[in-house]
Amino acid sequence: MDDRLQIETSTVERLIAGQFPDWAHLRLNPVAQGGWCNRTFHLGPDMSVRLPSAERYVAQVEKEHRFLPVLAAQLPLAIPSPLALGKPDEDYPWPWSIYRWIEGERASLEAIPNLTAFAEDLADFLKALWKADVTGGPPAGQHNFHRGGDLRVYDAETRQSIDVLADEVDGALMTEIWERALASRWAKDPVWVHGDISEGNLLVRDGRLSAVIDFGSSGIGDPACDLVIAWTFLDEPAAQAFRERLLLDAQTWERARGWCLWKALIVVAGHPGTNPLVKEQHRAWIGRVVADHLRVD
Repeated sequence: MDDRLQIETSTVERLIAGQFPDWAHLRLNPVAQGGWCNRTFHLGPDMSVRLPSAERYVAQVEKEHRFLPVLAAQLPLAIPSPLALGKPDEDYPWPWSIYRWIEGERASLEAIPNLTAFAEDLADFLKALWKADVTGGPPAGQHNFHRGGDLRVYDAETRQSIDVLADEVDGALMTEIWERALASRWAKDPVWVHGDISEGNLLVRDGRLSAVIDFGSSGIGDPACDLVIAWTFLDEPAAQAFRERLLLDAQTWERARGWCLWKALIVVAGHPGTNPLVKEQHRAWIGRVVADHLRVD
């Protein structure tokens, strides 16, 4: 069951009027496709308001306010800039945020004329992120749904999903890919990870990657979780350019395939009410992961 709050524009208007009255006169509009973990609103010409949609996302608010200003100075592209931290009140139960608005459109194949150049720009951003100072950074855990952490956290539900899909997928092959992902660890120092590198969190201007948003799943650990876009969005030439630019070892890519396979399997094996189009999209991810595994193997 989806327990996320449906946050009305009128509620956010009351929050702003009560806590930030200097901004109360500004126009407030909900953002289309404004996120899963947060509800996002456009405030005036140059600000955004983000409110966690469920309690499990609340820890992300303080984390972003603490670390995004530190990371911004070390990265080559725009990332969110916190402007104000809102408090819970009788209208809304959790902390919330106001950020500087970042211009750009959500990444899509239609908006990107050169997907290979886009992939190389994204690789360069990730390399800079992985070099950023990790002092005080939060290790993987419940706050970021274990992004950057040990995939074994999701072992039981992955195997259960393989069993559920026994008539749809090659269970032995799924298990082989999954167990290879579990067989290695990131042996280097922990690095900053974004945790949700997907087209919805990548902004494009003039056809080029211009900003990376929503660091709610960020933390420090293994960067394999940041590679899933190689199968979920990039075509094969762009994915190959992405790999070549990053120069990571084969085992890291095996763990990355594991992250992608886990997410795809649990969605496809999800409850009957899951959107059929979403399921088909995730089935395609499984197919691409399998093809890549067989090609490399």
